[in-house]
Amino acid sequence: MPTSDSTPNGTFSSVEQASHYLRQVDCLNPQTANVDRSLLRQALLLVVQASDYQIFGICADTLTQGIQALESYATALNYAPTLDLPTIEEAVYIKFNPKSGLCYASLYSGNHRGVLVSCQSATEAGINEMFGHLPLDLFMD
Repeated sequence: MPTSDSTPNGTFSSVEQASHYLRQVDCLNPQTANVDRSLLRQALLLVVQASDYQIFGICADTLTQGIQALESYATALNYAPTLDLPTIEEAVYIKFNPKSGLCYASLYSGNHRGVLVSCQSATEAGINEMFGHLPLDLFMD
């Protein structure tokens, strides 16, 4: 189970602590799948604020599930993707780059499900790291 290294009130005191927490979480791993979702959201929001932009990769069972995940993450992180995606009847991978506006979906034959969030910074000293797989429904409750 990941440790939060947080203050007694359950908040992270630094971006480094939040990044450390996120690095330990992978919803594909049964040992970290049942993390405190509030702490997970808080850690992600803190790291996102410290980076310049993010790129999202979503692995989902259906296009509808993937779109719901993308919309919930995008709303939480103040993005508005343009979703002009093809109809796909099987498992799907959706990529969204808010900086370029690119959003596409393709068939996905892998077994992983979840959201990958790649935080990007303009400088090497900034946050340039990918986190996940995070829960598809992290921002839906």
